[in-house]
This record gives sequence, structure tokens and C-alpha cells, in this order.
Amino acid sequence: MKKVVLKVDFHDEKCRQKIMKTASGISGVESVAMDKDQKLTVTGDIDPVVAVRKLRKLCHTDIVSVGPAKEPEKKKEEPKKEEKKPEDNKNQSPCPGSWPCYPPCYLPVYIEEEPAGCVIC
Repeated sequence: MKKVVLKVDFHDEKCRQKIMKTASGISGVESVAMDKDQKLTVTGDIDPVVAVRKLRKLCHTDIVSVGPAKEPEKKKEEPKKEEKKPEDNKNQSPCPGSWPCYPPCYLPVYIEEEPAGCVIC
């Protein structure tokens, strides 16, 4: 099972319908989808080169990516985290982690108003 993403150049709705019909007619195709960026996603047991060869008869077609089709993952239930009470936060330092918290260090920067050797005409 492969997922092939193709970039297709078409100009009107009629050409888009021909592309979708041709892509769905390729042997081994299970699903065909097209997004707004003119990217055609074909999923199934297909040869990407054959798909491009058939689609290039209709419009300019490039392969964007070829990879395994991902199965929809089941969502695992995460254990609920216990909420901390406001009393527990009293002893914490303002800086999280194990590093000590130091105030910011500001260094003075001196700028000369009229640098020596510069002449403005």
C-alpha cells in the first residue's frame, strides 16, 4: 500500500474531472483526493511511474512524494493528571528547573558622540 502525492497543472473544472477519473481508473487505486494546491493524493497498490505517465496525457504532472500509506492511529487515553493545589506552589522558586535563578546582568555601553578622525562635510 503506497501513498503517492502528485502536483498537477490544470486550468478548469473539466480538466480536474478528467484527472480524477483517470487517476481512479488506474489499477490498484483505493482512494483519490485533490486539495486546493492542485496536489493529487493517490492511495493504493500502484506504480507511481504508471500513474504519472497516464496523467501526463492530460496535463503537466510531477511526483511530489511516494511513501507508505499510514493507517489511522487509534487515540490512546491519557491518564488524568492531578491538579496541584495553590499551597504547593509557595515553596517553588520563580525559575523552573534545577538551575538557580539570577537577576539579569546589564553592562554599560559607551557611545562617543564625535568619534575621533571622522569628518562630515
